[in-house]
Amino acid sequence: MPTNPAAPQTGPEPTDTRPTSPSGDPTLSEAASPGALTPAAAASPSAGLPDAAAPSSAGLPTATTPADGLPGVTPADGLPGVATSPAELARVAAGRAAGALAGPAPVRLGDVVPAPEQVRPDPAGDFTLNADAVLRVSPAGRDVAEQLAGWLRPATGFPLPVADTPEGDPLTLTLSPADSEGDLLTFPLSAADTSAVASGPASTGRAAADVAGGEPSGPTARTAAPDDAGLGDEGYRLDVTADGVRITAATPAGLFHGAQTLRQLLPAPIENPTAVAVRWAVPGGTIVDRPRFPYRGAMLDVARHFFPVGDVLRVIDHLARYKLNHLHLHLTDDQGWRIAVDSWPRLAEVGGATAVGGGPGGWYTRDDYRRIVTYAARRHVTVVPEIDLPGHTNAALVAYPELAPGKVAPPPYTGTEVGFSYVDPADERTYAFVADVVGEVAALTPGPWLHLGGDEAFKVPADSYRAFVARAQRLVAATGKTVVGWHQLAPAEHVDGRVLQWWGTNGDDPETADAVRRGARLILSPGNHAYLDMKYAPDTPIGHDWAGLIDVRRAYEWDPATHVRAVPAEAVLGVEAPLWTESVTTVAEIEFMLFPRLPAVAELGWSPRETHDWSRFRSRLAGHGPRWATAGITFHPSPDIPWPPTAAQIPTQPTPIPTTP
Repeated sequence: MPTNPAAPQTGPEPTDTRPTSPSGDPTLSEAASPGALTPAAAASPSAGLPDAAAPSSAGLPTATTPADGLPGVTPADGLPGVATSPAELARVAAGRAAGALAGPAPVRLGDVVPAPEQVRPDPAGDFTLNADAVLRVSPAGRDVAEQLAGWLRPATGFPLPVADTPEGDPLTLTLSPADSEGDLLTFPLSAADTSAVASGPASTGRAAADVAGGEPSGPTARTAAPDDAGLGDEGYRLDVTADGVRITAATPAGLFHGAQTLRQLLPAPIENPTAVAVRWAVPGGTIVDRPRFPYRGAMLDVARHFFPVGDVLRVIDHLARYKLNHLHLHLTDDQGWRIAVDSWPRLAEVGGATAVGGGPGGWYTRDDYRRIVTYAARRHVTVVPEIDLPGHTNAALVAYPELAPGKVAPPPYTGTEVGFSYVDPADERTYAFVADVVGEVAALTPGPWLHLGGDEAFKVPADSYRAFVARAQRLVAATGKTVVGWHQLAPAEHVDGRVLQWWGTNGDDPETADAVRRGARLILSPGNHAYLDMKYAPDTPIGHDWAGLIDVRRAYEWDPATHVRAVPAEAVLGVEAPLWTESVTTVAEIEFMLFPRLPAVAELGWSPRETHDWSRFRSRLAGHGPRWATAGITFHPSPDIPWPPTAAQIPTQPTPIPTTP
């Protein structure tokens, strides 16, 4: 990753940016085990569904055969295969009456980030979570239910027990009163219903407000609403009615993403670490959602500055909150080697002892790395380890000078220049070293990817570089992993499945396009849009500006599918937002650079292109400021975003790091 190249031409820079200095430390982990809390006062019941005989004009589908051919139901049908008892219908009617007095839920169904594929608000279907609520879940999804309960218990003070339901297909998770037995009155969403929402509501009131606040303004990315079988590996359906919430998915990952959406639909105080008395209302309606790209990630550079395990776990929680599913760890560089390798122990013991600016450095033991990988996997995040080769290797050469071209140990490096170091591509010991390192790291990594780096090897002749990369790629493939590398790998021979991570600033890149024609796929990380170490404004106190300034709008306003010319959309695997840490030294500073730009990149990776709308995005994002403030997440209160007054405070109180797996 270049630090000081000439700034590229990236068009006019933002004119309305004001910096805010980051301050403070992290707060309670999203996954921390809740303590014993006094339950808050039970809130009033929510607004209910329209009764079965007379759906409202804003209500639910009544046609039994929608135009798209997907099966529909009348309201009286309820869930397929589930009889709705008179008691449940009575509950719905009572909830509707009580909800009319309580008012609408404070969060709109369309306020979710990333924007869902399909949203159908039902203003009469709000659900209020009370102290008697129970989570019921298919056994395969129990861990997701336990995590959801862990997110909701601290602020609500409710016990929220988790109970298994009979094994079924698809997976389901319900949140409803204890005596409801989880049988919720819900309705399939048809394509006809979806396009009615997408083109604008016919009615007024909150349904109209929901659409204006963030629903698609044109057709959705897929014209037919997916049924449960069409949700894919990460999709979900969320139904909210007066008597509860049901999340349906084909996999635990989809169920987890649905649970994150439910978390966002509760009022912002849900992020409180202690119980508060709030009406925990969830807006009524249906969301059907699945990702646009399979790879959605962020990168954390732990080589320039080392970050302990707890800080990495906190970053994983942030990724999972916005449905990002990959954490790329940049584990090695000139300034430090951050992972223990048993066959080459001095890599960590000597190479890991330094950092930018002369700091103490550090490294992850094998058990540390396993803890990170396990924690991430529970949150459906895949760790992608990077061993940067053949350049960016000064720390390795300090530890093992026999790997250097001159066989002389260089001095430890604590600066920020790049491109001066490399392992000897003409020495067979180099390839034994590569085989040992990638073999050990691959064995510790359950995910399919291993990142070889490959950037800025400026001192290596082109022919030697291509030969080294070709051989190193084969060594990675021999471990069973798929090769990922920065796009400088493009000229080297192709290996099956190879993925190039493109970090350029000019979308005209014939060399990368040629690698794609030979079979490579791309992860998009354009330096002038997705590099989150770039400053927000000229006087942002940390960060770089070689790729230009990146405010929230610049992070949002690009399309991964069309960004690199002559690369077809089907070759784009996804997006990743890298954070290099030459100037970033604490977890609070990590968060300051991530937020609010990380959710912008997350939306590019998840949401259909047809939902892309800056005005609506900034409106939806504004509601997350109070959530971050309540959770103690440091963020930059960008002037791009119309934050509520309570969102402008940056947290300053230190709180514990994650401790649970």
